[in-house]
Amino acid sequence: MIKMLVLDIDGTIFKKDYTATPRLKETLKNLCARGVKVVLCTGRMYAATRSIAQELGLCTPVICYQGGLVRNFYENDEILLENTMDKELAREVICDLKKHGVFFNLYINDVLMVEEDNRLIREYVDARNIEYKVIGSCDGLDLTGVNKILAIDDDVALIENLQKEMAEKYKNKLYVIRSTPRFCEFSDPKATKGNALRFLADKWGIKKEEIMACGDQDNDIEMLLAAGTKVAMGNATDALKSIADYVTDTVDNDGVPKAVEKFIK
Repeated sequence: MIKMLVLDIDGTIFKKDYTATPRLKETLKNLCARGVKVVLCTGRMYAATRSIAQELGLCTPVICYQGGLVRNFYENDEILLENTMDKELAREVICDLKKHGVFFNLYINDVLMVEEDNRLIREYVDARNIEYKVIGSCDGLDLTGVNKILAIDDDVALIENLQKEMAEKYKNKLYVIRSTPRFCEFSDPKATKGNALRFLADKWGIKKEEIMACGDQDNDIEMLLAAGTKVAMGNATDALKSIADYVTDTVDNDGVPKAVEKFIK
């Protein structure tokens, strides 16, 4: 019996226009009414995730920053788990990204900061309805409490190569993962979706076989491996599909509701 459903957001429950279908919303509403714990598990910042959880009518903590933050949005914004980056490593990553000429978002204590205002950041925040600060330079900035650093570029080959290079350089020091073909994310090594999922499952006394997880990108691999029922979206990466128990329909064709109908009676 599935007692916990863990869901990525973008590409899993949100389509390209950043909306969820009426069928998805109704499915989650019914699951909550039946006592299933529905948990959003995303690379997004807390400020952006909280509003989505509220829109969907959820009443469970949200997992943000790839697992770096677990927080109760409905209960005094209580922080249940937090793993931030080492500030010296964060500064080193920033220097690396500048050398590569790659634009980046810097998240400190759930505040999004950028060194310059440009098309990339405006497109990013407009799609997610969040605010950001233009700080001019990170030099001299206190990097205590960095939730994550997100590198963004339209050149997907550049991002792919960057992820491979940086993952090798910071092996066992940082978690370096692509969350979309255009995004490469850096966070604390303990900040994975799988670790955060297990934290909540232990808190609630839920066994692995009672957990179902759905995702679409490589950063969801850890999340699926921590679940008893592993579901990849029809639009998922090949790497995620290869470790899934089941490949459902695409996000545009209500893949999550269809998977729920199959596995959660």
